[in-house]
Amino acid sequence: MNRFRLAAFGAAALFASTATPLAAKPAQQAENCAALTGRPLANGKIEAAALLTTGATVDTGPGMPGLPASAPFCRVQAVLTPVPSSSIKVEVWLPERAAWNGKLMGAGNGGFGANLGIPALLMRGAVSRGYAAVGSDMGHFGKSDVDASWALNAPEKIKDYGWRANHLAAQAAKQVIAAYYAAPLAASYFHGCSDGGRQALIEARRFPEDYDAIIAGAPAIPWTRMASAFASNSLALSRPGAALGAAQLKLLQTASLAKCDKLDGVADGVIGNPRQCRFDPAELQCKAGEADCLTAAQVEAARHLYQGPKTPDGKSFYPGFAPGAEAAEGTWAMWLTAADSQHAKFSTQFFRYFVHADPEWPLSRFDLVRDYALAKARVGSELDADDPDLGAFFRRGGRLLMYHGWQDAAIPPENTIGYYERVRAANPAARERTRLFMAPGMSHCLAGPGPNVFDALGTLDAWHQGGPAPERIVATKFDNDLFGYLGFPAKAQRTRPLCAWPKVARWDGKGSTDAAVSFTCVAPGT
Repeated sequence: MNRFRLAAFGAAALFASTATPLAAKPAQQAENCAALTGRPLANGKIEAAALLTTGATVDTGPGMPGLPASAPFCRVQAVLTPVPSSSIKVEVWLPERAAWNGKLMGAGNGGFGANLGIPALLMRGAVSRGYAAVGSDMGHFGKSDVDASWALNAPEKIKDYGWRANHLAAQAAKQVIAAYYAAPLAASYFHGCSDGGRQALIEARRFPEDYDAIIAGAPAIPWTRMASAFASNSLALSRPGAALGAAQLKLLQTASLAKCDKLDGVADGVIGNPRQCRFDPAELQCKAGEADCLTAAQVEAARHLYQGPKTPDGKSFYPGFAPGAEAAEGTWAMWLTAADSQHAKFSTQFFRYFVHADPEWPLSRFDLVRDYALAKARVGSELDADDPDLGAFFRRGGRLLMYHGWQDAAIPPENTIGYYERVRAANPAARERTRLFMAPGMSHCLAGPGPNVFDALGTLDAWHQGGPAPERIVATKFDNDLFGYLGFPAKAQRTRPLCAWPKVARWDGKGSTDAAVSFTCVAPGT
């Protein structure tokens, strides 16, 4: 959602760059790019097309710093209007003809969408590798990625956001590619994380012909149930005496690591397989005369976050969060426990504007059973992406690569595991056409105390091109993970293999614990 928010990483100053004059580019190609302007598309037209050179600043919307172009490309900006009340802004970035690898990558958005800022991060990396790339603003402008005011009494915009924008963007990109390049499109992929992961699964389920292979990271599924869990989490922390501040989060993290960090044989500040961890926050409950401890109300709040919300009859409603990074930067405080946490913001905005159509609706009025049922009935068919039947996608030869960070405090990692296992149970072809990689110590889509930067696109491409199904992906921990992700100077601190689920990385007991070559992927418990 907002794990890619550049300001959170202090990176805004990095992206202040000066555009290189277009005179350095061949005049004929510049004319060909510019000539795309005004070209009609299905459901819309191209509003502008211009060549950008390496280093040129790409402004993608209010609130986002300009990105420096990583390679020359033709920037195509289009607007699609499938119905009169729709206005979907789409950008297609086209590498130079000699640099194009013949492939397209679609980029997912995040949160409720706001602009093209998050897709641009993915598109930038793809273009530098020779891919054409496409992204959209999901059909609306928001003041931030937690702003849903645009959805108030706007059913067509909800459809655009829910499923229509990415589908039409894929169609538009293929039209633009056919007009710009002589060679035909060889392959098309989609990559999204968080809500972009939900969008990826929407594409696989609803529009299996759009993309040949898909990457879905930490998918926000199913939206209506997830948003209801967000609200439940926020209310649990608002009960008298239940708030978890920095001191309590530090106690929880210290205790959970002390109990579970070494279970994988390596003391590195990361719990390798949280499923093996049997940590109960009641171990920290205050006894007479103790100061550094949790009150009974705080223990119950922590249990709620670890276990996940339950229905009034005690059944699990949505998974909880893994222990081990409670006090890490950008995890529990930002997403869960602060008074203005992301869970509180997302759930309040969702129920105000998507469900109740009441800008004054307060989160304190939320009822899990009643409001989830209402959300499911009103917008579930537009937003939810938890149907495991991906048969049509697999019959076309589609491949699905999923990933999720174990220390994600935005979307519970167990939710993705559950969906992945349902997909494999529902589709005979899924065993060879799906892979899930769980990343110990990784936060939401990026960052965290564990290695979290890895080449998902390259892995998917090799697999789609006929290589074996991936069983291991090497991830890197940088001193600045965002810089490492974007390809800017950053120091690699550690590498570690991510293993195809359900396998886990096991240290050989001899080599460096900071080197991936010292680890093998084995079945848990062996």
